[in-house]
Amino acid sequence: MQLFYTPDIDPSHPQYFLNEEESKHAIRVMRLEKGDEVQLIDGKGGLYAANILDAHPKRTILQINSVTASFNKRNHYLHIAIAPTKNIERTEWFLEKATEIGIDEISLIICQRSERKEAKVERLNKIITSAIKQSIKAYHPVLNEPVGFNQLLAKPFNGQKFIAHCDKGDKTNLKNELITNGNYLILIGPEGDFTPTEINDALNNDFKAITLGESRLRTETAALEACFEVNFLNRVG
Repeated sequence: MQLFYTPDIDPSHPQYFLNEEESKHAIRVMRLEKGDEVQLIDGKGGLYAANILDAHPKRTILQINSVTASFNKRNHYLHIAIAPTKNIERTEWFLEKATEIGIDEISLIICQRSERKEAKVERLNKIITSAIKQSIKAYHPVLNEPVGFNQLLAKPFNGQKFIAHCDKGDKTNLKNELITNGNYLILIGPEGDFTPTEINDALNNDFKAITLGESRLRTETAALEACFEVNFLNRVG
Protein backbone atom coordinates (compact mmCIF):
# COMPACT_ATOMS: atom_id res chain seq x y z
CA MET A 1 0.00 0.00 0.00
CA GLN A 2 1.32 3.47 -0.95
CA LEU A 3 2.21 5.91 1.82
CA PHE A 4 2.05 9.72 1.78
CA TYR A 5 3.31 12.33 4.23
CA THR A 6 0.49 14.77 5.01
CA PRO A 7 1.51 17.03 7.93
CA ASP A 8 -1.46 19.39 7.47
CA ILE A 9 -4.17 16.71 7.65
CA ASP A 10 -7.08 17.29 10.06
CA PRO A 11 -8.30 14.02 11.65
CA SER A 12 -11.75 15.54 12.18
CA HIS A 13 -12.34 15.96 8.44
CA PRO A 14 -13.54 12.95 6.40
CA GLN A 15 -11.71 14.01 3.23
CA TYR A 16 -8.23 15.21 2.36
CA PHE A 17 -6.79 16.83 -0.76
CA LEU A 18 -3.27 15.79 -1.75
CA ASN A 19 -1.15 18.75 -2.85
CA GLU A 20 -0.09 19.04 -6.47
CA GLU A 21 3.31 17.39 -6.00
CA GLU A 22 1.91 14.37 -4.15
CA SER A 23 -1.08 14.14 -6.50
CA LYS A 24 1.17 14.05 -9.54
CA HIS A 25 3.33 11.39 -7.91
CA ALA A 26 0.30 9.29 -6.97
CA ILE A 27 -1.48 9.47 -10.31
CA ARG A 28 1.26 9.92 -12.92
CA VAL A 29 4.10 7.97 -11.32
CA MET A 30 2.39 5.34 -9.14
CA ARG A 31 -0.56 5.01 -11.56
CA LEU A 32 -3.07 4.96 -8.70
CA GLU A 33 -6.74 5.06 -9.61
CA LYS A 34 -10.11 5.82 -8.09
CA GLY A 35 -10.89 3.33 -5.31
CA ASP A 36 -7.24 2.45 -4.60
CA GLU A 37 -6.29 2.32 -0.93
CA VAL A 38 -3.46 4.45 0.48
CA GLN A 39 -1.97 5.28 3.88
CA LEU A 40 -1.14 8.71 5.25
CA ILE A 41 1.13 9.80 8.10
CA ASP A 42 0.98 13.22 9.68
CA GLY A 43 4.38 13.22 11.41
CA LYS A 44 2.71 13.64 14.81
CA GLY A 45 1.81 9.99 15.41
CA GLY A 46 -1.27 9.65 13.23
CA LEU A 47 -1.58 6.83 10.69
CA TYR A 48 -4.56 7.15 8.33
CA ALA A 49 -6.19 4.60 6.03
CA ALA A 50 -7.87 6.16 3.00
CA ASN A 51 -8.99 5.49 -0.53
CA ILE A 52 -9.00 7.67 -3.64
CA LEU A 53 -12.29 9.40 -4.48
CA ASP A 54 -10.99 11.47 -7.39
CA ALA A 55 -7.70 10.54 -9.08
CA HIS A 56 -6.84 14.05 -10.26
CA PRO A 57 -3.12 14.61 -11.07
CA LYS A 58 -3.17 18.09 -9.50
CA ARG A 59 -5.64 17.71 -6.63
CA THR A 60 -6.36 14.10 -5.69
CA ILE A 61 -9.26 13.72 -3.26
CA LEU A 62 -9.02 11.06 -0.55
CA GLN A 63 -11.69 9.59 1.70
CA ILE A 64 -10.38 9.01 5.24
CA ASN A 65 -11.60 5.64 6.52
CA SER A 66 -9.79 5.25 9.84
CA VAL A 67 -7.18 6.89 12.04
CA THR A 68 -4.67 5.23 14.34
CA ALA A 69 -3.28 7.67 16.91
CA SER A 70 0.20 7.35 18.46
CA PHE A 71 1.13 4.71 15.89
CA ASN A 72 4.21 2.77 17.06
CA LYS A 73 4.98 5.39 19.70
CA ARG A 74 8.26 4.56 21.39
CA ASN A 75 8.81 4.47 25.15
CA HIS A 76 11.63 7.03 25.16
CA TYR A 77 12.80 10.30 23.58
CA LEU A 78 16.15 10.48 21.81
CA HIS A 79 17.84 13.74 20.85
CA ILE A 80 21.23 13.50 19.14
CA ALA A 81 23.32 16.62 18.61
CA ILE A 82 25.85 16.00 15.85
CA ALA A 83 28.47 18.15 14.17
CA PRO A 84 27.68 18.18 10.42
CA THR A 85 30.39 16.38 8.46
CA LYS A 86 32.62 18.04 5.86
CA ASN A 87 31.08 15.72 3.27
CA ILE A 88 27.40 16.47 3.88
CA GLU A 89 26.39 13.17 2.27
CA ARG A 90 27.66 11.40 5.38
CA THR A 91 25.35 13.49 7.56
CA GLU A 92 22.51 12.75 5.14
CA TRP A 93 23.26 9.02 5.51
CA PHE A 94 23.05 9.32 9.29
CA LEU A 95 19.74 11.16 9.16
CA GLU A 96 18.23 8.55 6.87
CA LYS A 97 19.36 5.54 8.89
CA ALA A 98 18.65 7.09 12.31
CA THR A 99 15.13 7.93 11.19
CA GLU A 100 14.59 4.36 10.07
CA ILE A 101 15.90 3.00 13.40
CA GLY A 102 14.11 5.57 15.56
CA ILE A 103 15.04 9.09 16.66
CA ASP A 104 13.01 12.08 17.85
CA GLU A 105 15.20 15.14 17.47
CA ILE A 106 18.48 16.09 15.80
CA SER A 107 20.52 19.22 16.44
CA LEU A 108 23.40 20.28 14.20
CA ILE A 109 26.18 21.71 16.36
CA ILE A 110 29.10 23.83 15.24
CA CYS A 111 32.20 22.97 17.26
CA GLN A 112 35.70 24.41 17.45
CA ARG A 113 37.06 21.72 15.12
CA SER A 114 34.07 21.63 12.78
CA GLU A 115 35.05 21.65 9.12
CA ARG A 116 31.50 22.48 8.05
CA LYS A 117 29.84 25.54 9.55
CA GLU A 118 26.45 25.38 7.84
CA ALA A 119 23.90 22.97 6.41
CA LYS A 120 20.75 23.27 4.30
CA VAL A 121 18.11 22.15 6.74
CA GLU A 122 15.35 22.17 4.13
CA ARG A 123 17.17 19.58 2.03
CA LEU A 124 18.05 17.48 5.08
CA ASN A 125 14.40 17.51 6.17
CA LYS A 126 13.40 16.07 2.80
CA ILE A 127 15.73 13.14 3.45
CA ILE A 128 14.10 12.59 6.84
CA THR A 129 10.65 12.74 5.27
CA SER A 130 11.62 10.17 2.67
CA ALA A 131 12.98 7.92 5.43
CA ILE A 132 9.80 8.03 7.53
CA LYS A 133 7.79 7.07 4.46
CA GLN A 134 10.18 4.24 3.67
CA SER A 135 10.10 2.86 7.22
CA ILE A 136 6.41 3.69 7.94
CA LYS A 137 7.12 5.99 10.86
CA ALA A 138 4.19 8.14 11.97
CA TYR A 139 6.45 10.56 13.88
CA HIS A 140 8.64 12.98 11.94
CA PRO A 141 11.92 13.73 13.77
CA VAL A 142 12.60 17.39 14.52
CA LEU A 143 15.69 18.79 12.78
CA ASN A 144 17.02 21.99 14.35
CA GLU A 145 18.99 24.73 12.63
CA PRO A 146 22.77 24.66 13.25
CA VAL A 147 23.81 26.21 16.57
CA GLY A 148 27.09 26.77 18.36
CA PHE A 149 28.27 24.12 20.80
CA ASN A 150 27.88 26.35 23.86
CA GLN A 151 24.44 27.48 22.71
CA LEU A 152 23.38 23.85 22.70
CA LEU A 153 24.80 23.31 26.19
CA ALA A 154 22.85 26.28 27.48
CA LYS A 155 19.49 24.96 26.32
CA PRO A 156 17.45 23.23 29.05
CA PHE A 157 16.93 19.49 28.70
CA ASN A 158 14.91 17.35 31.06
CA GLY A 159 16.64 13.97 30.93
CA GLN A 160 19.99 12.21 30.82
CA LYS A 161 22.77 13.99 28.96
CA PHE A 162 25.84 12.30 27.46
CA ILE A 163 28.90 13.31 25.48
CA ALA A 164 30.73 10.70 23.39
CA HIS A 165 34.38 11.55 22.77
CA CYS A 166 37.74 9.91 22.06
CA ASP A 167 39.90 11.96 24.42
CA LYS A 168 41.45 10.54 27.58
CA GLY A 169 39.59 10.62 30.85
CA ASP A 170 36.96 8.66 32.70
CA LYS A 171 34.24 7.31 30.44
CA THR A 172 31.56 4.71 30.87
CA ASN A 173 29.48 2.53 28.57
CA LEU A 174 26.06 3.82 27.71
CA LYS A 175 24.47 0.59 28.90
CA ASN A 176 25.81 1.19 32.40
CA GLU A 177 24.24 4.65 32.70
CA LEU A 178 21.08 4.69 30.64
CA ILE A 179 17.78 4.62 32.54
CA THR A 180 15.16 3.07 30.30
CA ASN A 181 11.93 4.81 29.28
CA GLY A 182 13.60 8.19 29.64
CA ASN A 183 14.72 11.24 27.68
CA TYR A 184 18.27 11.33 26.31
CA LEU A 185 20.54 13.94 24.73
CA ILE A 186 23.79 12.65 23.22
CA LEU A 187 26.57 14.85 21.79
CA ILE A 188 28.61 13.59 18.84
CA GLY A 189 31.60 15.68 17.74
CA PRO A 190 33.22 16.54 14.41
CA GLU A 191 35.88 14.55 12.54
CA GLY A 192 38.59 15.99 14.80
CA ASP A 193 36.56 15.25 17.95
CA PHE A 194 35.59 17.70 20.66
CA THR A 195 38.33 19.86 22.15
CA PRO A 196 39.31 19.34 25.81
CA THR A 197 37.63 22.67 26.59
CA GLU A 198 34.36 21.55 25.00
CA ILE A 199 34.47 18.27 26.89
CA ASN A 200 35.02 20.07 30.19
CA ASP A 201 32.23 22.53 29.40
CA ALA A 202 29.86 19.62 28.76
CA LEU A 203 30.87 17.85 31.96
CA ASN A 204 30.32 21.08 33.89
CA ASN A 205 26.80 21.19 32.42
CA ASP A 206 25.89 17.77 33.81
CA PHE A 207 26.78 15.70 30.76
CA LYS A 208 28.35 12.28 31.38
CA ALA A 209 31.25 11.08 29.25
CA ILE A 210 30.61 7.82 27.41
CA THR A 211 32.45 5.52 25.05
CA LEU A 212 30.86 3.84 22.05
CA GLY A 213 33.36 1.00 21.83
CA GLU A 214 37.01 0.31 21.23
CA SER A 215 37.10 1.45 17.59
CA ARG A 216 37.59 5.06 16.57
CA LEU A 217 34.39 5.75 14.67
CA ARG A 218 33.52 8.33 12.05
CA THR A 219 31.15 11.05 13.19
CA GLU A 220 28.10 9.64 11.42
CA THR A 221 28.93 6.07 12.47
CA ALA A 222 29.29 7.08 16.11
CA ALA A 223 25.95 8.90 16.00
CA LEU A 224 24.22 5.91 14.45
CA GLU A 225 25.81 3.57 17.00
CA ALA A 226 24.46 5.77 19.81
CA CYS A 227 21.03 5.73 18.18
CA PHE A 228 21.07 1.96 17.87
CA GLU A 229 22.25 1.43 21.47
CA VAL A 230 19.55 3.66 22.95
CA ASN A 231 16.80 1.93 21.00
CA PHE A 232 18.17 -1.54 21.78
CA LEU A 233 18.55 -0.87 25.50
CA ASN A 234 15.00 0.44 25.70
CA ARG A 235 13.67 -2.69 23.99
CA VAL A 236 15.45 -5.09 26.32
CA GLY A 237 15.41 -2.98 29.46
